[in-house]
Amino acid sequence: MIAHCMFEQSGTFKNEFIKLGIQAYDYDILNDYGQTDFVIDLFKEIEGGYNGEASIFDKISSDDIIFAFFPCTRFEAKIPLGFRGEMYQQKKWDDIRKLEYSMQLHQELHRNYILISKLVVVAIRKNLRLVIENPYTQPHYLTTYWCIKPKIIDKDRRANGDYMNKPTQFFFIGFNPKDNLIFEPIDYVEKRTIDTVKGDKSRQVLRSEMHPQYANRFIRQYLIDE
Repeated sequence: MIAHCMFEQSGTFKNEFIKLGIQAYDYDILNDYGQTDFVIDLFKEIEGGYNGEASIFDKISSDDIIFAFFPCTRFEAKIPLGFRGEMYQQKKWDDIRKLEYSMQLHQELHRNYILISKLVVVAIRKNLRLVIENPYTQPHYLTTYWCIKPKIIDKDRRANGDYMNKPTQFFFIGFNPKDNLIFEPIDYVEKRTIDTVKGDKSRQVLRSEMHPQYANRFIRQYLIDE
């Protein structure tokens, strides 16, 4: 088995797979963490795979696992505020600016919805095992408008050793999560609060990061035989 971690960049899950003796690689268009093994346009690869063209998915076996941290910024709870012109930064905008912004936002939302759906279609057609991670904070666009339902909803990630309790949902395509018991105690992890931007990382990036302990426990509990 090989683990193909897509849109991850940080290498957190990739490195925990490797620690557990599983070959793993990160794929992304960016390499801000220096962890991306294959710098490629995954959106283009998804389109190619969906259209029956050569793509990265041709090189993935049905025994492998794809773990996709699909971009969530257009699915999250704050997006309806942007459509309504009620975001904090929109207070002084006139109606034309609000409408033009909402049209752009809707185009980006539509693009991402189409791409995440095409990713699932590619996995089903090719009999690939796919896990998709996305936030669960409500209202969430996928929760309301997607026919694929999450197999795991983690409403408190700190209970499994993460930095934050940020609610997260995991969609499983082509297989079901395992239900292994993890007996060792959880090491204490200081809770992360994002009051200000730290260093060169944005709030969005800091909120998306997961602790290695959380990744390790998730892999062992739901993805591999223990």
